[in-house]
Amino acid sequence: MKNLSKRKKIIILSVMIALLLVTGYVNVALNSSLSANANSVQTSATSANFYTTYRAERQNTRTQEIQFYDSILASASASSESKVEAEANKLALIAQIEKELVTEGMIKGKGFEDAIITTSSANVNVFVKSAELNELEVAQIASIVMSQLNVELDKIIIIPSE
Repeated sequence: MKNLSKRKKIIILSVMIALLLVTGYVNVALNSSLSANANSVQTSATSANFYTTYRAERQNTRTQEIQFYDSILASASASSESKVEAEANKLALIAQIEKELVTEGMIKGKGFEDAIITTSSANVNVFVKSAELNELEVAQIASIVMSQLNVELDKIIIIPSE
C-alpha cells in the first residue's frame, strides 16, 4: 500500500464510504419492509382473535343463562309464574341464538370472511371482517339483517373490522 498514490487512496476510501452508505440504506429499507409485514400479520391475528374470543365469550354467557333458566325450571320452590317466565326467556334466547347464527352464516355466504351479530333492545350491531365496505356490500348486509332479524334499517349498525 506504500506505493499507492494519495489520489488512489482517496478514491478507494470514497468507494468504501459509498458502499457503507448503500449498505445502511438497504438495511433500513429491508427492516421497514419486514416491520410493515409483521404489523399486518399482527393485525390479522388480532382480528381473528376478536372474532374467536367474542364467540367463545358469547357462548359461555349464553350457556350460563340457559343453566340459570334450567335451575329455575327444576326448582321445587320456584313459583309457577317464575317457571313460565323462565321457560319463555329460555325459548326467546334459543330463538335469538338461532337467528343470529343463521344471519351470520348468510353474511359469510355472501363472500365475507367472518361476521358477528350482537343485538340489544336499541340496535343490531354487525361486525364484518373487512377492511372497508362499499355501498353494495352494506346494502347486502342490511338486507340480510332486516329480513332475518325483522328490524328496521335505522336500527342496524354495520361495522367493518380487520
